[in-house]
Amino acid sequence: MSPLWILLCIGCYFGFLLAIAWRTSRGATSGSYYLGNKTSPWYAVAFGYIGDSLSGVTFISVPGQVAISKFSYLQVVLGNLVGYAIIAGVLLPLYYRLNLTSIYSYLGSRFGSRAQKTGSFFFLISRMTGAAARLYLAASVLQSFIFDAWHIPFAVTVSVSILLMLAYTVQGGIKTLVWTDTFQSTFLLLGLGLSMVAIAHRLDLNLWRLISLVRESEMSQIFFWDWRDKNYFWKQFLSGIFLAIAMNGLDQNMMQKNLSCRTLGEAQSNLYAFSIVMVLVNVVFLSLGVLLHHFARIKGIVLPTRTDALFPTLALQHLGVFASAAFVIGLTAATFSSADSVLTTLTTSFCFDFLGQERSGASEVEKTRRRHLVHAGFAILLLFVILAFRALDSDAVINAILRLAGYTYGPLLGLFSLGLITRRPVEDRWVPWVCCGSPILCLVLEVKAPMWFGGYRFGFELLLVNALITGGILWLSHPRGKEGALDSKRP
Repeated sequence: MSPLWILLCIGCYFGFLLAIAWRTSRGATSGSYYLGNKTSPWYAVAFGYIGDSLSGVTFISVPGQVAISKFSYLQVVLGNLVGYAIIAGVLLPLYYRLNLTSIYSYLGSRFGSRAQKTGSFFFLISRMTGAAARLYLAASVLQSFIFDAWHIPFAVTVSVSILLMLAYTVQGGIKTLVWTDTFQSTFLLLGLGLSMVAIAHRLDLNLWRLISLVRESEMSQIFFWDWRDKNYFWKQFLSGIFLAIAMNGLDQNMMQKNLSCRTLGEAQSNLYAFSIVMVLVNVVFLSLGVLLHHFARIKGIVLPTRTDALFPTLALQHLGVFASAAFVIGLTAATFSSADSVLTTLTTSFCFDFLGQERSGASEVEKTRRRHLVHAGFAILLLFVILAFRALDSDAVINAILRLAGYTYGPLLGLFSLGLITRRPVEDRWVPWVCCGSPILCLVLEVKAPMWFGGYRFGFELLLVNALITGGILWLSHPRGKEGALDSKRP
């Protein structure tokens, strides 16, 4: 498929997004931007959630990792089911009862202003670096296969992408994103399905033979029982539970759309439906990985050294025009569905948790102007972070940055757990220091664990350890002699 046709597909795709944004943002207000006027249909939120959760990194990396990790990722996904049930049964009722816009307002009412700002800050860091990594990966693929041939600089590619995101999110916010994410989830699943069809056609496989090929492959092993292995079932399953809670239930980006549903019952229906669909979608992604490796082996194609390059290399160079178009559609949808909402939710968190938007006496016009400036500011910051990743040009350094960002969900889990499980107050002034120190301790623990614990290697369960350290230290920080119960006005 020629670069011109790929660019045409992307252009048409963004044309539809801009049309949806124009339709949904007419007469938009702050209520539309932050919570969609609380009128979002739960089924639209649930379907759009698919694209929001499955980033371009997932679209590329999960199939490529199958030869190394097999189907072990499903152990995490099964744990996610339990985590989503906890979010629906515990966190969403709390958020709806308190009528929150920023979920970190709960930390402010429970512990104090420093806790609220700390929770918001950790979210801002995590989501900014995560969104930058997703866009960097997708833009790098498009740069290599399209724009390098036209001598278009990487900075121009990324700048145009972010400007397009800014154009269709800055006015309508969540009200627009609910429907653009529905559109993008449709094309993500379409790209995934068409990729499977293209490979099956090239290998002359019908549906039943395709299923048999995947089931009989040594790569389709799901459960692992060696306790020292990073893929050990109970580590993966329990990690999946707490990953879902931390990275969805305690994440403004994932919760804001849920809070835009009409009622708590509809928001819960959204999560239950989404969690089941996600299991099926991840099975298809992993199966695609088996088919890609099988296709490469049958055709004698030398696998790229980087697993992330497997899917784009085969789709764009070996599987024909149909597969190329499917890959481009799916990658574009996955990347921008997970990245575009970040600008809106970062803006929401900053305006409410740092600027005190809900307590501001400013006029609606002034609030809107401030919101637009913050939204544009985060778009510019996102651009610079992506360009910084490009300048580093080192997988080791970039992965280290992303790992450190991932550690920030542990303190959030610790703070919310301490607030929900206990009635104990904490020293608010200590919260920022403890939340910054805990990830550093966990990093040391991860590096030293094989030597200290007889070869044991931490996986995703380090998130739980991080949370326990945060919660434990803050519990101990409350000095003796002070009242142990919270003020009755606190939730």
